[in-house]
Amino acid sequence: MINLIAKKIGMSHLYQESGAAVPFTMVQLYDNCVVDLNINTDASKEFDHILIGFDKVANTKKVAKSVAGVFTKKNIPVHKKIYGCRVEKNSTYKVGDIISVDNILKEGDFVDVSGISTGKGFAGVMKRHNFAGLEASHGVSVSHRSHGSTGQRQDPGKVFKGKKMAGHMGVDKITVKNLEILIINKENNTIAIKGAIPGTNGSNVVIKIAN
Repeated sequence: MINLIAKKIGMSHLYQESGAAVPFTMVQLYDNCVVDLNINTDASKEFDHILIGFDKVANTKKVAKSVAGVFTKKNIPVHKKIYGCRVEKNSTYKVGDIISVDNILKEGDFVDVSGISTGKGFAGVMKRHNFAGLEASHGVSVSHRSHGSTGQRQDPGKVFKGKKMAGHMGVDKITVKNLEILIINKENNTIAIKGAIPGTNGSNVVIKIAN
């Protein structure tokens, strides 16, 4: 149930013995530091809450005082951001622990990866919603990539909310499930995840062990 925060580095590929190319995305894990534990007193709940600090900083002036105060009170190195997640009931994590990748993951495991998708700006319906567009001839003029009719006649006389139209595309939270871990490099704290994951290079992603 524990989540890990990592930074997306980029994509590459490797070749299998059969000659097939396998694409993968390389991510680098932050020093996921346990900041606080919240023990769930409700007996019906099978999980506790945990706060994880990541992206360590040396200069505390670059961090808000309210955030830096959380770390200084607990004698923990200051991190830029804090992330909350669930852990198993009565877990062995303690404040100040660094969650290491080799303790919870191994090559061949499957994970779910969440991130913010790449922003595409204002996009038309063909790019945003995979519309077919209008015909290229037969009387269609200067509207080949348009969406066509958006409403009905006098009844109901309106455009229903949620109608697929042109607009802002991207910058959405996307989760890709059941991605296989191909390589774990403990020295550089990096992981090669099979396939593509959301986000631009340098953006933060959340890795969760698939159930």
